[in-house]
Amino acid sequence: MEAFVAGFTALGDISLLMLLVCATLGGVVIGALPGLNATTGAALLLPFTLTMEPVAAISVLTAIYCSATFAGAITAILINTPGTSASATTCLDGYPMAVRGEAGRALGLAVISSTVGGVFSVAVLMLSAPILARAAYNFAPPEYFALTLFGLSMLVSVGGGSPIRNLIAGAFGILLATVGTDLLTSVKRFTFDVTELRDGIGFVPVMIGVFGISELLAQASKLNERREQITMKAIKLPSREDYKRVWKTILRSSGIGTFIGILPAEGATVASMIGYNEAKRWSKTPEEFGRGAPEGIAGSEAANNSATGGAMVPTLALGIPGSPTAAVILAGLLVHGLRPGPTMFTDQAHFAFAIFWSMLFVNLLFLVIGLYGARVFARVTLIPIPVLWPSVFMFSVVGAYALDQSMFDV
Repeated sequence: MEAFVAGFTALGDISLLMLLVCATLGGVVIGALPGLNATTGAALLLPFTLTMEPVAAISVLTAIYCSATFAGAITAILINTPGTSASATTCLDGYPMAVRGEAGRALGLAVISSTVGGVFSVAVLMLSAPILARAAYNFAPPEYFALTLFGLSMLVSVGGGSPIRNLIAGAFGILLATVGTDLLTSVKRFTFDVTELRDGIGFVPVMIGVFGISELLAQASKLNERREQITMKAIKLPSREDYKRVWKTILRSSGIGTFIGILPAEGATVASMIGYNEAKRWSKTPEEFGRGAPEGIAGSEAANNSATGGAMVPTLALGIPGSPTAAVILAGLLVHGLRPGPTMFTDQAHFAFAIFWSMLFVNLLFLVIGLYGARVFARVTLIPIPVLWPSVFMFSVVGAYALDQSMFDV
């Protein structure tokens, strides 16, 4: 209880609250831009958090995670292009609803569903992470090895494309992790007498390259693409009739998303797909799905936002990321000298609960931002691609260099 209260009092720091507000606004911009996502944003921002206090740094990264996941729904509904892959299923019913003149209603449903899903998952995180951490005290190397294999099997089974390609990608990641000096035997592995490789390949430069530069190259073919945006007067809160139709869907999808998020290597994208499918399966009018069904928007958005809190459960309690963005946050913990796992809830419990409270604050904050600022943030989709992606490249280079002031990382 003492750590619970101490974590809450950390939010009394005005500078931390201002950082969270700025990070949430930045995350909404990142999530609303097709091609960028929470993982890219967190990876690009990670080097710039090195000068912050650990609580502020990790809180900022989680704020980017939560708000960018939510903001993907803005473009999914208004231009039929999901800002993040987690909002892909939101397009199926959000855009048809917007086409028939109900964009405000669709965004209102998305905002409420996202907020409920996010708050639900943070509540589960607060309750389950300490319990799981205590259980992890009994974990030995065989248990951690089994968890690692489980995570890799999830990567193979749910990743996009061929399972063989997913397996090769996972094996390549393991190969990169073996580069450097062995901590037990001091044997240098795959360094090829390159001094900079003796400490291994930096996690942050790899994150920036994989999630930042790769997306830049993928978007290079869309330089002349133009996007048409549906105009919207104002966001409308769901009516009483809407609430009657979607409240069960929101609760169900929140539970599904939280559970999926807890599984290693899963994430918001898988959660949103399952949440959408379950919403359709339980609906009394499944024939309306794909034409603007409120349950479709609610099921997708509640699931993908609840996966954010779920993904932080194994990240903090076991040191095993529940999603790609959680892996970036895990890197942030390590960079700041924090060791995720069972000891975090004994030696640094106040820190863990400060992160939980900051996530709760962010989820409530983007309720306000979503209701009153979605029209403004929707305009970021009009930024010309030839302007956007060179800026991303610049931040990638600066971020990679800023970590150790090394051109080798670049």
